[in-house]
Amino acid sequence: MRHHITVIGGGVAGLTAAVTAAESGAKVTLYEAHHTLGGRARTAEGPYKTNEGPHALYNGGPLWAWLKQRDLLGPVMAVPPLEGARFRFHRGGALRRTPPLAMVRLGLRSTEKAPVDTDFLTWATAEVGEAGARAAANHIAVALFHHDPGSLSARFVQERLRRVVTLPPEAHYPRGGWASVVDRMASRAWNLGVRIEMTHRVTTLPDNGGPVIVATSLQAARRLLGDPTLAWDSGRTVLLDLAVRARKGDPFVISDLQAPGWIERFTAQDPTLAPAGEQLVQSQFPIAPEEAKADGITRAERLLDLGFPGWRERVTWRREVLAAGRTGALDRPGTTWRDRPAVNRGDGVFLAGDQVAAPGLLAEVAFNSGLEAAALALRTKRITGREGLDLNRA
Repeated sequence: MRHHITVIGGGVAGLTAAVTAAESGAKVTLYEAHHTLGGRARTAEGPYKTNEGPHALYNGGPLWAWLKQRDLLGPVMAVPPLEGARFRFHRGGALRRTPPLAMVRLGLRSTEKAPVDTDFLTWATAEVGEAGARAAANHIAVALFHHDPGSLSARFVQERLRRVVTLPPEAHYPRGGWASVVDRMASRAWNLGVRIEMTHRVTTLPDNGGPVIVATSLQAARRLLGDPTLAWDSGRTVLLDLAVRARKGDPFVISDLQAPGWIERFTAQDPTLAPAGEQLVQSQFPIAPEEAKADGITRAERLLDLGFPGWRERVTWRREVLAAGRTGALDRPGTTWRDRPAVNRGDGVFLAGDQVAAPGLLAEVAFNSGLEAAALALRTKRITGREGLDLNRA
């Protein structure tokens, strides 16, 4: 008799878990509350294909290797080196073509030298001086979505800084946005016999004796499992997405080294993300708990004024969003990924997602946790007296 594994959530974690379990011969049913798969890795539908979650795939990570091994990677575009004509760094009140040397030197330092129990700014200042440390902390906000990266664990931040500044760059962009990768993962799942139920929201766990993988946000998992301990720090950031008429000379990236902030023209690498003659620009500016969305928008617009002349008159579409608590895990000093909510919740229930106990950068956390959850579920029999599955149309 084959294992019957239930996966709740069709994002990167849920699809990874479903494919992994099905490849091992398990019977798998996946429930997704929305009308599209992908979770935070969705790409918006319509003419402007904005990213809603992780923006890059890193070729030094496990997700890249897993996708490539299964021919699910698809065409990707490489990111040019930091020191190039299309990169700009906001420092000293102006846009510059090169980052501070101290920031680059710090990014090349060994991760193992960074302590877990010290904040990044304190450690980095001792390594390269305060100016370089602050620039590095603000630059790595691209992968953290946090208003004060320097206050986080030095080991946690350094792991990400090293991968962001390494040469040649690890970051690549899936052509067509993350939806293209999600579609290939979903096709793989279907071909393996995974039953995928869309627009179904699971409100209670199934009582079929099979393992359950909850691959949702921590907030949704907390409600579903009735477990108030399912919590971890995440970022709070303003997302400003623009479509502007094309103009020669617009930069590819502006990294704000004076405060956390990032602007990226995604059509510079992938013109398919917007209609011909238009450019898709996505910005993210982390804000503190006491700040309003308007504060982040103001900072974004000031940096756009510096780097994209006449952008206000060129705008053809605009969207503003505040992302709170849904941008991945953040490790404070004295904590590591092992301290986050455990994958194994007991009684045949497993947790997967981007804020659980798994290593990795951006989507790699969701992938690694999905992989581990599937491996544990395949070896588990679930015994429970919980009530049955309650499926309500979303």
